[in-house]
Amino acid sequence: MNLFIDECLSPLLARVLNETGEHSAMHPRDMGRLGEPDHVVLSRCLAEERVIVTENAIDFRKLVSREEIHPGLIILPSVRRDEALRLLQEALGYLTKCGVPADVMVNHVLEVFPDGTFRLFELP
Repeated sequence: MNLFIDECLSPLLARVLNETGEHSAMHPRDMGRLGEPDHVVLSRCLAEERVIVTENAIDFRKLVSREEIHPGLIILPSVRRDEALRLLQEALGYLTKCGVPADVMVNHVLEVFPDGTFRLFELP
């Protein structure tokens, strides 16, 4: 699955996911794009069909809800870097159990909670 790891999260998440070869993950620090406004990030993710992974639930939910079709949004809780990585890997495993992860995520938000539970819902 194509993922965009938001700058509020560690670039380590993208590196670890890329090392597995199962995902294509990008982080703005690795692309020289730190500080881009959220609407620019969303536009790029729409064009590249990348699921946004963020802790910034409020802003990205609002932006994504305006799109007729979007690749999806994964919302992680604000936790330590190692815990964020573990929760993201568990979330990706959950999506795999649901079907083809990229297909499952179209027009959906996956909210990940600190206890490792998930809430998958449609948006818009």
